[in-house]
Amino acid sequence: MPDYKAPLRDMRFLIDHVFDFHGHYAALGATDASPDMVSAILEEGAKFCENVLAPLNRSGDEEGCHFDNGVVTTPKGFKEAFAQYVEGGWHGLAADPAYGGQGLPSSLGLVLSEMIASSNTSWGMYPGLTHGAMSAIHAHGTEEQKDTYLNKLTAGQWTGTMCLTEAHCGTDLGIIKTRAVPEADGSYAVTGSKIFISAGEHDMSENIIHLVLAKLPDAPAGTKGISLFIVPKFLPDSGERNGVSCGSIEHKMGIKASATCVLNFDGAKGFLIGEANKGLNCMFTMMNHARLGTGMQGLCLGEASFQGAVKYANDRLQMRSLTGPKAPDKVADPIIVHPDVRRMLLTMKAFNEGNRALTYFTAQLLDTAHLSGDAGQRQEAEDLLAFLTPICKAFMTETGLEVTNHGMQVFGGHGFIREWGMEQLVRDCRIAPIYEGTNGIQALDLLGRKVLGSQGKLLRGFTKIVHKFCAANADHPQLKAHVAQLNELNQQWGELTVKVGMAAMKNPDEVGAAALDYLMYSGYIILAYLWLRMALVAQAQLDSGSGDGDYARGKLATCEFYFKRLLPRTAAHRAAVEAGSECLMSLPAELFAL
Repeated sequence: MPDYKAPLRDMRFLIDHVFDFHGHYAALGATDASPDMVSAILEEGAKFCENVLAPLNRSGDEEGCHFDNGVVTTPKGFKEAFAQYVEGGWHGLAADPAYGGQGLPSSLGLVLSEMIASSNTSWGMYPGLTHGAMSAIHAHGTEEQKDTYLNKLTAGQWTGTMCLTEAHCGTDLGIIKTRAVPEADGSYAVTGSKIFISAGEHDMSENIIHLVLAKLPDAPAGTKGISLFIVPKFLPDSGERNGVSCGSIEHKMGIKASATCVLNFDGAKGFLIGEANKGLNCMFTMMNHARLGTGMQGLCLGEASFQGAVKYANDRLQMRSLTGPKAPDKVADPIIVHPDVRRMLLTMKAFNEGNRALTYFTAQLLDTAHLSGDAGQRQEAEDLLAFLTPICKAFMTETGLEVTNHGMQVFGGHGFIREWGMEQLVRDCRIAPIYEGTNGIQALDLLGRKVLGSQGKLLRGFTKIVHKFCAANADHPQLKAHVAQLNELNQQWGELTVKVGMAAMKNPDEVGAAALDYLMYSGYIILAYLWLRMALVAQAQLDSGSGDGDYARGKLATCEFYFKRLLPRTAAHRAAVEAGSECLMSLPAELFAL
């Protein structure tokens, strides 16, 4: 298994120079997030992840979770690591001080989450789901519910889940069968079965708080009839065991140390959160948090894979360079001299560093949406978040899977062998394009709801940012060619959107046919904008002689690679979008059979 080292230099480059987190925090009044505090979080978080979590990654994969008559036990060391995490105050880093949190900006929580998921994705799912539950209760719970649950969740004494889907419905939540019957004491008796519940049962906390989607007896049909309920494993007032049990845990391809549970609710006592029949709206607070976290998993597993691959490529000797020996004192050259290996490593580097920039850009929007005293700023940030969330989830997981596959390929045959650890990263990453709404669902959300559903408003909110950036840097001495390329794509983006919208007015299938390619096309343009922002800073550092010259040159070379080797993929995605739905839908279903 590759040794994980937190990429602090790249993190600091983004935090200190590209996005100026310190000025951002000052503008929002987040005075506790001082430069010294940020530095301490980076340093100490890195130590925890490198020294405590990373050593448990392979052993957790090999051991997996244990199921015994409803009792789930996590792999050796997981429970102790969680206790150390809680004791260190990490769990409440960005939580509300009113409930025991430190009240630091959400962006710092995401920076920490990146290191956690890079070092041990399975372990990170336990606190990650809890943070989502906390956000939903904080946003939609009554004062009594907040007082009852948030203090213990923030402290890490309790953990949380979200219970959405059922065996028969997948993403189509409008047809769930779980029912909630009103009781005389104001609670509800919740009955039904939920599947794929991450961290649904385990031994790491005293209690588990489930947020469960269910329907009231008189609920309207479809998604308009879904309500959300808090269903604790143990009732907070009495400590009595509630009517919820784990029926089994799934045997999975990856993230084996994360307990993925079937949960059975048998008249379990639940408490309505938010309004009746408005549960999906409440759950989206949690789902959007989870979607951003899932998108980050593509980055995180890609980072771990890159670290292993680049070390191996420098150490592994095989064949001679096509232009003559580069290590004449050795029997062969290290494989990093070969162009195809360089292609894979640079693809990994370009996606990882671009996706990290996208994560931090989005994280700042979360801060603004939560902390700004200006209503206009908050709304602008929320609109951009609505637009970017499905892209973060889908684009980052698709490219993350590509990156982990490249990482395994760099190792050649050894990449297919378990003890090197590279195949685990591929297996762990493979779920990310599937859960929290498949990437096809994310694409429909982006194109159908966010872009066309807003008559292009949410798209224009981002393309205006890119347009202003391009106008301001059109004459940049070293980067003007790339700026012009980005500006042209930015204009084409709007034109392509109009073309899809016009076609969809005649045939709604055009949206579904175009959606995934449209999302990937959008993602490549967004990363191009962010790569140019990084390149501008790197070039300025070189020009002024400040910073790390080798690091800056590496940034500029990777930006060049992105624009010449990866950004041209937009042409293929655009062609696929323009191809329309007929070639997809004309073949009768019965002709798919052998």
